[in-house]
Amino acid sequence: MSVFRNYKKEIMGAAHNERIRTALSRAVKSYRANVDSALKAFPHTVKLAEEVREIKERAISEMERLTARACEAIESNKGKAYIARTAEEALKVISDLVGTGKVVVKGKSMTGEEIGLREHLEEWGNEVYETDLGEFIIQKLGSRPMHILSPAVHVPREDVARLFSEMTGQELPPDDIEALVATARQLLREKYFLADVGMSGANVVAAETGSLFLIENEGNIRLATGAPPVHIALVGMEKLVPTFSDACKVAEVTWRYAGYTMPKYLSVVSGPSATGDIEKVITYGAHGPREFHAIFLDAGRTELAKHPVLRQALYCLRCGGCLYECPVFAVTAGHFGDKYFAGNGAVWSAMITGNREKAAALAYTCLTCARCRIRCPVGIDTPEMMVELKRLMVEGAAHE
Repeated sequence: MSVFRNYKKEIMGAAHNERIRTALSRAVKSYRANVDSALKAFPHTVKLAEEVREIKERAISEMERLTARACEAIESNKGKAYIARTAEEALKVISDLVGTGKVVVKGKSMTGEEIGLREHLEEWGNEVYETDLGEFIIQKLGSRPMHILSPAVHVPREDVARLFSEMTGQELPPDDIEALVATARQLLREKYFLADVGMSGANVVAAETGSLFLIENEGNIRLATGAPPVHIALVGMEKLVPTFSDACKVAEVTWRYAGYTMPKYLSVVSGPSATGDIEKVITYGAHGPREFHAIFLDAGRTELAKHPVLRQALYCLRCGGCLYECPVFAVTAGHFGDKYFAGNGAVWSAMITGNREKAAALAYTCLTCARCRIRCPVGIDTPEMMVELKRLMVEGAAHE
């Protein structure tokens, strides 16, 4: 019961937090305008999203085979691939690769957040820097992400200016967002080139080639995965699709519904850097990393894929659109969540991260208004999942 009491206190406090309302109202308005503009400029995206739904349905049904195929492709391209069945296995693989006393630069990764990756590496005596601007802000505030795509969506610019002013000893005006971004660049720039290890997730992975697609606008992921000598990628198995062509389609739909006509950067990584410019002898470790490691995480995903209704949670592209449409999220931000957010996050809490009490709280907070379903590019029926999740919880409680 303490989980429910604490959750009620947290979510009610968030709902009455004027700063959260201010930040979210700005973000929601901007997001909706951006997505409408992107879909208007590229109207074929709506039809393409229907095809992506079919791709994800097939892929989720064969995650095991696709993961094995991706591992083979990566190994054939001189990378290293691993399948971690649990979060603990993934953390051990990464700990063994990183060691201790290292400098690590990290791109935004919800899968990393799921298993507490940064905190784990720090506990092992490593110096870890979040390089996504939003994640960097959250890290320095000692807070946690409040949105899948925009982790600092709940932090108004006034708070960012105050934080960066304290860090630099210079008074930074909140209305000069360009100066705030330039400050973050100044604080992080040298870290990429000092780092021993760069880490990332992936938006989608083509199993046939082992190619990881990395979508971004800031350029931080490109630097974090290109400058250090070692690149480690942690990827949920649900990100796998059969072919390179499938991955291209998933990536395009993802960035359009995330609010971009075209992202500033789209990186495709299939292995460590290499050159054959001296007598055509292939040598690994040219300008980019000499080592590439991909860890594919199960942690309940293959089990969730067996459920006829809740498996929809695995179709999620992480575009973040559902959260901007959710009435509850609009006034509470990620307080309506755990590692993942809102109704879809309730399924992840129950089936993946194992926080069933928090999952119950989220499921009963969801209004089942279906605004998220309407916005979702792949038509995830969150209201249907919430009804099913509540049924399972009631049945489970009855059998205890």
